[in-house]
Amino acid sequence: MGLHAQRNSQEGLHDPMITLSGQNAAFLANMGVKAEGWRQLPADASSRRYYRNSETPFGPALLMVTGAEAPEFKAYVQIGRHLENLGLSAPQIYAEDASLGLALIEDFSDQTYTKLLNDGWDEAALYELAIDVLATLHEHPKATGVVVPFYDMEPLIKEANLLSEWFAPEAQRDANLVTFGAQYEALWRDALSDVAARQDTLVLRDFHVDNLILLNDRSGAACCGLLDFQDGLIGSFAYDVMSLAQDARRDLSDGLESHLLQRYFNLRPELDQKSFLQDFYILAAQRHAKVAGIFLRLSRRDGKDTYLRHIPRVLRLLDRALHAAGLDELKEFLDTSLPGWRDFKPAPNPKGTINS
Repeated sequence: MGLHAQRNSQEGLHDPMITLSGQNAAFLANMGVKAEGWRQLPADASSRRYYRNSETPFGPALLMVTGAEAPEFKAYVQIGRHLENLGLSAPQIYAEDASLGLALIEDFSDQTYTKLLNDGWDEAALYELAIDVLATLHEHPKATGVVVPFYDMEPLIKEANLLSEWFAPEAQRDANLVTFGAQYEALWRDALSDVAARQDTLVLRDFHVDNLILLNDRSGAACCGLLDFQDGLIGSFAYDVMSLAQDARRDLSDGLESHLLQRYFNLRPELDQKSFLQDFYILAAQRHAKVAGIFLRLSRRDGKDTYLRHIPRVLRLLDRALHAAGLDELKEFLDTSLPGWRDFKPAPNPKGTINS
């Protein structure tokens, strides 16, 4: 979760201009960019910060600030350049210093899919373009030609366990969490045994409308700008298609999910659709379990209660995915161990809310 939240509204355009100082100013000065005239953009679920300036020698630009030597910084630079080499649209990196965790990058503006959808743009057309991006990426012979880890069993299990670590303790306060966690993980290891072996493509992992932006001055799949891909791994074709079609933050129009799947299959007729859909629904269940835990964690640990409003949707999606994937044993386990989990609605953080 990164650039997307800063670009979801126009708020940053109305914030007062500030003058950057210290290593930020020195970094900019080395490229002939002034420290004056920047606006800090609203924070999101990550620890990164962004500053915007529409008048630099490079044109509109963002200063991305992460921690010094942050692993995600190196991944952002590497994957961003890889996506550009594949003919897709990631922000161009004008300059970067990994030792400081600073990068001056192209500003794609505020025209995120989220904003456009809120403004009444054609939902199906925007989503179809996003599916075209994934088909282009997945068919490219060099899609996996980037040095990133595999999206195999251990990262998949670590993510699924976020439900047992953050959601389960609140959904069932008297549960034996040690026993629950062990049984829950064992069921997931069995469920994920096949999909964890996939090494099909680069998986961007947060491919949804908050992280997509319309670029009207480009053509084809490059019309869709890609944001927040630094967590990319090598895994299943199905993951990003699922992340787009089963969004934790918004409800898609009736029939759009099946329409997007059919469009993807039409673009990739060589696929084994049955195998793809099995991966799709298993990964959907895994992702929704993860997100249920993440949204509780954002509230309880970080004070960001705004994510709690999405939990009912996430639980509906989780229930549906468990059924579609045939994960009956896991579904029965949740029903027995966390009775009423589908209807659980967490209260806001008693410590107060941090804007997100």
